[in-house]
Amino acid sequence: MKILNKLFSFLKVIFPATRTEILIFLFFVILYGANAWFIAENFRIVYDDRIPWDAYFSFDNRAIIQTGGGFERHPLSNYFFNNVRDFALWLSGNRYNAVFRLVLALFSTLTVALANVQIFKYLNNIIGIPLKISLVILAFYGLFVTNILLSFTPETYTYTLLVLSVFNYYSAIKIRSEKPISFGATVLGSVVVGGLTITNIVKVYIPFLFEKNIFRSWKKMGLAISKIIVSAGVFMLLFLLRLDFNFQNFFNKTGEQYDKFSQPKVTPLWDMISSWFFGGNILFPGFVIRDYHNKQGFFYKALFMDVYTSAASYIFVGLVLGLIIWSILNNYKNKLIWILVISFSVDILIHCVLKFGLHTSYIYGGHFVFVYPLLIGWLFYSLKDRQNLVSLVYGLLLILTVYLGFNNIYRLEEFYQFLETYYQ
Repeated sequence: MKILNKLFSFLKVIFPATRTEILIFLFFVILYGANAWFIAENFRIVYDDRIPWDAYFSFDNRAIIQTGGGFERHPLSNYFFNNVRDFALWLSGNRYNAVFRLVLALFSTLTVALANVQIFKYLNNIIGIPLKISLVILAFYGLFVTNILLSFTPETYTYTLLVLSVFNYYSAIKIRSEKPISFGATVLGSVVVGGLTITNIVKVYIPFLFEKNIFRSWKKMGLAISKIIVSAGVFMLLFLLRLDFNFQNFFNKTGEQYDKFSQPKVTPLWDMISSWFFGGNILFPGFVIRDYHNKQGFFYKALFMDVYTSAASYIFVGLVLGLIIWSILNNYKNKLIWILVISFSVDILIHCVLKFGLHTSYIYGGHFVFVYPLLIGWLFYSLKDRQNLVSLVYGLLLILTVYLGFNNIYRLEEFYQFLETYYQ
C-alpha cells in the first residue's frame, strides 16, 4: 500500500491533477499539436533520412532518433530514443514516412505540454500567486521560441525540458515542506537528467544545498552525500557499460566537441549572448539560410538564427532580464530562488563563459528556459503587498506577451515559407 501511495504521489506530480491543470494541458496539446501535425504531415523537416544534422536551427533530429546523439554529451539517450523510434516505425508500417514523422512530432507536443503544466503547478502550488497572474505568465512562457520549436522537434532538449521541470517542481515541494529528497528520486533524476545531457546532472544535486539544517547536522549531510555518491555511481556504471568501459574515449570525444563548438565567431560576444543565449530562446530573431551537405553527396538548405537587427528586440530582452534580476534581489533570502539561480548559472557558465555552443545557444533553451517564468512568478510574490507595483508589472507582462506573440507568429510564418520552398 505504501508503494502504491508513493507511485500515486509521483504520478500526481508529473501529470495534470486538477481541472485547471487538465484544461491547460489540453490547450497546449491542441495549440502545439496543430502546428506539429501541419509540419510533420506536409514537410520532411522533422525527419529526413538523408539529413543527419542542422536542417533547422542546428537540431540533429535524424542523429538523435537513430543513435541518441553523441555519447559524450547524451550518454544514455540512445536507450530512450531507440524505443521512440521503434514505436514510431511500428505505427508507420516500418517506413520513414509522414506517419513516422507525425508520431515523433506528437510525442514532442505531449512532452512540452506536460512541461508547461509543471510551470503552472509551481506557480500555483509553490509560489501561490493569483490564478490570473499565473495564466498570463504561462501564456508568456508558452510563446517562447524554445517551446514552439521543441513542441514538434524529436530532440534530447525536448525531453530534458520536461524532466528538469518535473524535478525542479518535486524538489521545491520537498524543500518547502522541509523534507529530504528521496534516494529513489535522486537516482532516477541523475540517470534520466544526466543520461539525456551529461552536464545537467549537477542540477539534480543543487537542491541538496538547501535542505533544512543540511550544514548543521553531520547525519543529514552524510545522508545527502551518500545519495549523491550512490546516484552518481549508478549513472557512471550505466555510462561505462555503454562505453564498454573505455572511458578514455569519452575524454577524447569531449575534447574534440569542445574545440569544435567553442571556436570564436565573427559575431561580437555581447551580441551572441544577448541575441542567441538570453534572447534567442524567447524571441525569434531573423533567419539565415545556408547551403549544407551530408558528406555523401546530398545537398540541402539549412536554417539558422541571425542576431537581432531591431532595437525593440534588444529592449524586449533587456526588460525580461530586468524583471529576472529584480526578482532575485527581492527574494534573495528565499531558498527556492537560489535553486533556480544556481541551476541557470550552470548554463551561463557553459555557454557564455566557456563559450561552448554559444553561436547556436538558442537550441539549448530546454535546459533552462523554465527558470524565466518561475522567477517572474517569484517577483509577483515579493510585490504582493504593493498593489501599484503588481499592476505595473502585470501590465508590462501583458505588453511583452502581446509583442512576443506577434513577433514569433510572424517569424513562424517565415519558417513555413522556408519549409514550403525546400522541404515539401
